[in-house]
Amino acid sequence: MTIVSTGNAEHYHWGQACDGWHLLALDELSVIEERLPPGSFEQRHRHARARQFFYVLQGELTVELEGVAHHLHHGEGLHVPPCSAHQVRNDSTDDVRIMVVSSPKSHGDRTAAPLENAGV
Repeated sequence: MTIVSTGNAEHYHWGQACDGWHLLALDELSVIEERLPPGSFEQRHRHARARQFFYVLQGELTVELEGVAHHLHHGEGLHVPPCSAHQVRNDSTDDVRIMVVSSPKSHGDRTAAPLENAGV
């Protein structure tokens, strides 16, 4: 077993200058730390199998879940069940750092969910 951190985990870029670190990358469980700069967001989407939990480590994160915007602050989290359309974004003027836990892993289990198809 090795102690893992953002200093030694697999790093990747996504979206508008966002960073991600795979802290645990198993098929049945994924733990990722992400950094979202001000104004950044991900494409609205859903996962057929994966359930996710978004937990704010720093800043304020907006999670749109099935047409409802949830504003999460440091120390708060939100569960996103499978098949739920969602989008995370940083509407603030500061960086946001979050932990994303997925079971099973969400990579490869993603389809676009445009807002106009959400019925809201």
